[in-house]
Amino acid sequence: MSHSQTLTSLVSTEPDVTLPIQPLIAPNPVSTSDPTRIPTLFHVSFNQDSGCFAACTDRGFHIFNCDPFREIFRRDFGPCGGIGLVSMLFRCNILAFVGGGPDPLHPINKVMIWDDHQSRCIGELSFRSEVKGVRLRRDQIVVVLGHRIFVYNFADLKVLHQIETIPNPKGLCEVSHSGTMVLACPGLQKGQVRVEHYALKKTKFIMAHDSRIVCLALTQDGRLLATASSKGTLVRVFNTLDGSLLQEVRRGADRAEIYSLAFSHTAQWLAVSSDKGTVHVFNLKVDSGLMGHDRLHSTSESNPASPKALSSLSIFKGVLPKYFSSEWSVAQFRLPEGLQHAVAFGHQKNTIVILGLDGSFYRCQFDSATGGEMTQLEYYNFLKPEETF
Repeated sequence: MSHSQTLTSLVSTEPDVTLPIQPLIAPNPVSTSDPTRIPTLFHVSFNQDSGCFAACTDRGFHIFNCDPFREIFRRDFGPCGGIGLVSMLFRCNILAFVGGGPDPLHPINKVMIWDDHQSRCIGELSFRSEVKGVRLRRDQIVVVLGHRIFVYNFADLKVLHQIETIPNPKGLCEVSHSGTMVLACPGLQKGQVRVEHYALKKTKFIMAHDSRIVCLALTQDGRLLATASSKGTLVRVFNTLDGSLLQEVRRGADRAEIYSLAFSHTAQWLAVSSDKGTVHVFNLKVDSGLMGHDRLHSTSESNPASPKALSSLSIFKGVLPKYFSSEWSVAQFRLPEGLQHAVAFGHQKNTIVILGLDGSFYRCQFDSATGGEMTQLEYYNFLKPEETF
């Protein structure tokens, strides 16, 4: 059955919908929850600049500041208030959320637009199937379903674009957050990524892997794309304009499930988390200021993962395993195996922020010169604050 959507704009003329720029501040958060009860955590996600993150629970959601670490506020909707996804819009008063868990606050096929200054929903988007993901820009809302992606104009919630995808149970989709809009999502073939450059009215298809795509990341400006497949051994970095492979890095030699990819703000570093319990940081040798063939040419000789450099190793084919020619991480941090973690780069130099679905918050620092094991700077459990604050 084809998906279609119905749309209700509850307050379509609200200035906060068209200009959602009020700061998100709640100095005296009100909560009706039992302080001794540990909530069930469904999902964690960073905002666009990784300065905040949202935690979705079986009773509502919490918003935390990363540096310094503190809870900004929480919204408790009671025992039937499960939230499965929250998407922040930087630090403003507008958020989007989707119900989740066994007792969802709203049906899982609806995206609710929430104005926290009014403490109410000011709009909703309804679909015929479960919402798998939501991404926000100041000018667009992107909703991800199992086989389709909808792009809406934020000002009036009108549909701008529909994209068909391969089955996408993880809700994979990333958008740029500065400049013009770039969107990356699974294509219609296994291992393919579709990139939309809306300002250029250009679509680029990239055959990134032989196996299905399980994780994506874009730089803030959308110029670079990182991808990982279900094998979980290699992560590839592409130029989104021409689809060229710029770099290939190796997480490990054995299969793993990649949970999270993140570029640093300068695109100098790439962080990767997996079910193996290790967060890796890789040094990127691409110049984010160059585009197209100039960038590829400038990196082809110095980058051992570029197609040209890899081909020069062909004399060893059948003698040495391929992983000898791959680039390995410069820094690592060990975590419990099997637990899902999301990673992002902190605002302090050479720092990583790690969020676990057990409520763990880590801030770590890596040495960009010597690499090796990262240093743990902070640890909190944001589900049990009385134990860690």
